[in-house]
Amino acid sequence: MSALIRDAPIGQIIRFVTRNRLLQYPEERADFHVPGCYQPGYEKQIPVEEEEKPVVEQEGPASEAVVYPDPETILEKEEEPDTEEEESDLEKIQTVRTAHTQRTQISRVGTRTALAKSISRADLEQQVTLATIEKGPTRPIEPEKLNDGTILVDWYTTDDEENPQNWSFGKKAVVLAQIMLYTLSVYMGSAIYSPSTEGVMERFGVSIGSASLGLSMYVLAYGIGPLLFSPLSEIPVIGRNPPYMISYAIFVILLVPTALVDNFAGLIVLRFLQGFFGSPCLATGGATLQDMYSLIKLPYVLSLWAFAATCGPALGPIISGFSVAAENWRWSLWEMLWLNGPVWLSLFFFLPETSSANILLRRANRLRTLTGNNNLKSQSEIDQANLTARDITTEALVRPFQLVFLDPSIAFTALYTALIYGIFYSFFEAFPLVYNVMYHFSLGQLGLTFLSVSIGVVLSIVWYWWYIYYVVEPSIRKNGLGEPERRLIPALFVTWFVPVGLFIFGWTSKPDIHWIVSCIGIVITTIGIFLIIQCIFLYLPFVYPQYAASLFAGNDFFRSSLAAGAIHFSYPMFHNLGVDRGISLLAGLTVGCSFGVYALFFFGPRLRARSRFAAK
Repeated sequence: MSALIRDAPIGQIIRFVTRNRLLQYPEERADFHVPGCYQPGYEKQIPVEEEEKPVVEQEGPASEAVVYPDPETILEKEEEPDTEEEESDLEKIQTVRTAHTQRTQISRVGTRTALAKSISRADLEQQVTLATIEKGPTRPIEPEKLNDGTILVDWYTTDDEENPQNWSFGKKAVVLAQIMLYTLSVYMGSAIYSPSTEGVMERFGVSIGSASLGLSMYVLAYGIGPLLFSPLSEIPVIGRNPPYMISYAIFVILLVPTALVDNFAGLIVLRFLQGFFGSPCLATGGATLQDMYSLIKLPYVLSLWAFAATCGPALGPIISGFSVAAENWRWSLWEMLWLNGPVWLSLFFFLPETSSANILLRRANRLRTLTGNNNLKSQSEIDQANLTARDITTEALVRPFQLVFLDPSIAFTALYTALIYGIFYSFFEAFPLVYNVMYHFSLGQLGLTFLSVSIGVVLSIVWYWWYIYYVVEPSIRKNGLGEPERRLIPALFVTWFVPVGLFIFGWTSKPDIHWIVSCIGIVITTIGIFLIIQCIFLYLPFVYPQYAASLFAGNDFFRSSLAAGAIHFSYPMFHNLGVDRGISLLAGLTVGCSFGVYALFFFGPRLRARSRFAAK
């Protein structure tokens, strides 16, 4: 617990105020012994390999940068006569590392680092294979020494407790729970405003289209935010926590004037700023989970994070529906403060830094202070020294759009996810027309119909975990990663759930048909939407591992932009065409995209071969 609090924002403030006398790191304690490999004059010992007697050897080079075999070494090995001529290319690559390193590498390399450093398909295949191998016994890690004398500060052992990959199950669960709560609270802030729309119209004398800006501007803003906050969190000296804490504090503060503002323009501006400063949960939440979980286990926790992101907007109308009807339209905005204030306090006291680049950078600073050896540096320090403002701007504002506009596979996935996300937000305009007008539900009862979304997500996760555990994991352990298109296999089936569910919802939304039938249609649609997004978000980083962060930032932007537009075009569409025909139009568009999923599955290898961004 002390380490958790020490690495949380409150712990860092206490350390600063007390000049590091409280909540000390191991290197700052009097009883700390500097490992010999970090002391001046140390010469790396090369262990002598013996066949009969096992040798206790030091671990290989720095874990912060994923290690790949020297191509010349591979060529030499291929030229040498070998009795195992049928050895696969992947096995040849792995022979460069010791069997022990294979067992322990995954305990030292985070998913985000593994993806970022995977230049080729072989690199990615190696990292996934390593993720399936059980950890070996604890061994010391030998730091890498560069030609200029720089010693790369690394984890001390393969089970170093400072490495987020080695944290206990409980500590990881605490971080995961907080990221989920943070995401749920911010995402809930979008749709929690929906029951207040009529009150805003009456108070400020605006149309329903104008009143809906309070929802659409919030959604648009948290799609723009990741373009800034995602690259910021990747700068080693900054890390994950500062973007979280500073932006979320501004978000919570803005909740007060938003609930009190008495002019329409101010309300819309404040809602936009709320969405923008709440977006780091979307921009960096996945990166935090990647810091802690290996490639093979990441799908489980990412689905939980997606559960929070999907159920947030669905739970918002439930929470505010009854209070707005009982009090007034401002109550939905006050409820956001009551929810997010405690969540921010939880992050402030109990959210540790998870970026290995930041953790090792600070360790290098402490070791330099302790030893006086300025040659001790982390790999992230060196990378940061070569980082320019132009590089950051390119990654933040140019790369996401470059990927979408220059790669047809990325463009299609961005379009498809944006369309189904837009359909999801069109529900907030369709549901009042169905359940308030046709079935005469109250605002509170209308909010309860959104539980069908939560039910669909829960059913999706149950099946998805079963599929990952009993189908995907055994396949990867036996046959390796395989073609990235294999991640799309579930999408070939569930892609049809979206139009089927929409048709059921649209054509059973009639007063003479029980309301539960249309809710079942929403459950089916939600299952399709959730599982399609999971498949696509698992497929993309395996095809474009080096650009995963930019991919998701661009996808977030286009997805949120179309969702914001859907909020405005859906009401006149449903009003003029009717819910049945309007929903049928959207369902028809998803049918077209379903054929696109099949095209991506069958023609994916050809598209990857022509892509300038895909790992070859």
